[in-house]
Amino acid sequence: MDGDKKALVLGATGGIGGESAAALVRHGWKVVAMTRDPAARVPDRKDPLREVDWVKGDAMVAADVRRSAEGAQVIVHAVNPPGYRHWNTLVLPMIDHSIAAAKAVGARLVLPGTIYNYGPDAFPDLREDSPQNPSTEKGRLRVEMERRLEAASGDDAPVLIVRFGDFFGPVSGGSWFSQGLVTPGRRLDAITYPGRKGVGHGWAYLPDAAETIARLLDREGELDRFARFHFAGLWDSDGTAMTDTIASVLGRPIRVKPLPWFLLRMAGLFQQTPREIAKMRYLWKEPLRLDNRKLVALLGEEPHTPLDEAVCATLQALDVR
Repeated sequence: MDGDKKALVLGATGGIGGESAAALVRHGWKVVAMTRDPAARVPDRKDPLREVDWVKGDAMVAADVRRSAEGAQVIVHAVNPPGYRHWNTLVLPMIDHSIAAAKAVGARLVLPGTIYNYGPDAFPDLREDSPQNPSTEKGRLRVEMERRLEAASGDDAPVLIVRFGDFFGPVSGGSWFSQGLVTPGRRLDAITYPGRKGVGHGWAYLPDAAETIARLLDREGELDRFARFHFAGLWDSDGTAMTDTIASVLGRPIRVKPLPWFLLRMAGLFQQTPREIAKMRYLWKEPLRLDNRKLVALLGEEPHTPLDEAVCATLQALDVR
């Protein structure tokens, strides 16, 4: 990759944003990461983001995004409101600011997509052209984000969307893995699993997901102006592979208990975060699998870390014992 290539990453303090920034650095990009508090970044010698240029800015301020994007050929929009809060007031303005900046500088806008876009009518195998009829407000917002991106792709802002299942990896973030299955910094006595035994589920290991984005950007000349791909990731065919692997890596039997969805719904009467989490239950009641044939046809393969290696690295990074 040409060393003059520049990418702006929004959300680099999070999981997929941070891993995408690190992957782009490995692929020869100059990476700028915009954050509200650059002083909080004190990289050490082993920090994969030590070569990133951190600049001050807020994704809710259009001028900040535009200024940070100057000279960029790529803008990675990996910023999300924390804890499911205020999505209805924050998500669309932030994507609009990224679209405006991409148009202004002629950059390709990259969005890590989610499965929230889909309702049960699209299950169980999700393709790039599967109908997007979400049953939640969060899903409808994600659909609207992609609608605006598709419109922008015909007007000076090419787009790349790569859709992933549930993330897990060395950065805790707001994932089911780090906020449900395990608790960072503690000994694990029991795993709280959201799904049922026998129901398959797809997981996206963050380093593999980010490497996929970087490899696709290396093939810029072969991408459509509105390019959309699905990443299959690590497929747990019956809902036990992930929990069994956690126990195997830790070297002892670990009790698996079901997530108390009823208690989440009760707590949701008073708090927004558990209320929004409870709405996601439908994604765990049926097997969901992202069809990656289009991705593999272009790249030749999908980056893949074996499940035991991915879980081991994740537990070590999260200090789960």
